[in-house]
Amino acid sequence: MTDNAHTSVGSAAVFATYPSLRGRVVVVTGGASGIGEKIVEHFARQGARVAFLDIQEEAGTQLARTLASDGHALPLFLSCDLTDTTALADCMQKIVAEFKTVDVLVNNAGNDTRHAVEEVTSDYWDRAMAVNLKHQFFAAQAVIPVMKRAGRGSIIHMSSISWIIPTTGLPVYVAAKAAVVGLTRTLAHELGPDNIRVNAILPGAILTERQKKLWFTDAYRAEILNNQALKRMILPEEVARLVLFLAADDSSAITSQSYVIDGGWV
Repeated sequence: MTDNAHTSVGSAAVFATYPSLRGRVVVVTGGASGIGEKIVEHFARQGARVAFLDIQEEAGTQLARTLASDGHALPLFLSCDLTDTTALADCMQKIVAEFKTVDVLVNNAGNDTRHAVEEVTSDYWDRAMAVNLKHQFFAAQAVIPVMKRAGRGSIIHMSSISWIIPTTGLPVYVAAKAAVVGLTRTLAHELGPDNIRVNAILPGAILTERQKKLWFTDAYRAEILNNQALKRMILPEEVARLVLFLAADDSSAITSQSYVIDGGWV
């Protein structure tokens, strides 16, 4: 079994352009690698003004330079430990000062490191919740005032199908990703009167470089393909294209929803 045999979506595929995204200010957390990297890249291609945060300083700087060299507007990259709420607030203030507004927030950052129930300490629980749930709330809190002033906004939270399947071997991550859906629904109703939409995306097994390096054994790949309706791996750029739709005005009546993208596993 080769990756090529299970990742093709058609070499001649042509994907959507969203005029409403041109010039919009988009903030992406965890944007330096994996799904986040593709999200940043796809918004840049749409002509959006992109700012992204990540703890991976070298990767983030290189991504910004690469996109600029390809003819896109230079994204604003800020190195940030998202688990440090004060540092996150400072970065969000810098973004608002630079761009004057935020139209789209994509809370993508997360960490799905495997862990056993017996190994979880109170400190580990707090760290895992900070990166997988807490930062999503405080990043949203930071942009809500400018979105209210603009009379519009789209907030997109990254959850996971892990809590639906259910998944074993990473209980704190699963708990956090279930909570993201609850946070999404309550914020959608809190912010709906101000024309701010809040939705969640629940990816399945996405073929990122991190996943390939750490967990994609032949046995795991076989398990994925056995459970999915589509017998190929799902790619990070496919998640990014769903993010574009939920950010664009094309989805202007959609809020409080959770979109599964998993090749038909759930």
